[in-house]
Amino acid sequence: MKASPSDQRQILDIASFDQRTTALNHKSNTLAEHALLATATTKSNNTRDLRIAAQTELSDVKRELLRAEADVEQILSRITRDETRLNSGSATPKELEQLQHEVGTLGIRRAELEEVELEVMMRIDEINSRITELSELEASYAAEIADLEIRKENALAGFNNELESISRERNQTVSSISPEFLALYEKIRSTNNGTGAAALIAGSCNGCHLSINAIELKRMSDLAEDEVVRCEECRCILVRGV
Repeated sequence: MKASPSDQRQILDIASFDQRTTALNHKSNTLAEHALLATATTKSNNTRDLRIAAQTELSDVKRELLRAEADVEQILSRITRDETRLNSGSATPKELEQLQHEVGTLGIRRAELEEVELEVMMRIDEINSRITELSELEASYAAEIADLEIRKENALAGFNNELESISRERNQTVSSISPEFLALYEKIRSTNNGTGAAALIAGSCNGCHLSINAIELKRMSDLAEDEVVRCEECRCILVRGV
């Protein structure tokens, strides 16, 4: 294939645009904020799950407290009833003895239930404290995520602005290059890790950075300026006279 020296020099500009684009896309995809956001989001989600679990546990324990309070209330009601009968003086001696025994038994049971009630209330306090801590931690992660999102968006905006500028310059340059020559470049680039053209500098290909033997260099120098040459190693378009 033949291509004017001007087209060959401009294909190097296209290659430079493409290399800069690849580098910017890599930086965009590997921003530190991406990994930091993933970590913070995972921690936030785990904290949220723990808070929800604690709130569910709190609901269960509150129902347990209601049952304990109802049991205590029932015992108190029975004690009040028995004490009223004892104080009325209408019971027989045997009934009085039975009532006194029952009041004593109910008193023991009341103390046991009140101890259970106190333990449940302490558990509620502990769960409430845990929910508060988890909610504060969740809010902290939310603030961290918001800050990281802003940092990420600012960085991406900078990359996108630069990418748009490169794209405009590339399109302007492409419009003045032979379509057939450009198609060859694109075909090579697609199968050569993104490198479609490189300069011949000091006897080396600037694409693969390997030296070219003297015989091949002599053959290239004898070719016409508009003859398109390729690197024997990486097969990219090799632009002479740069």
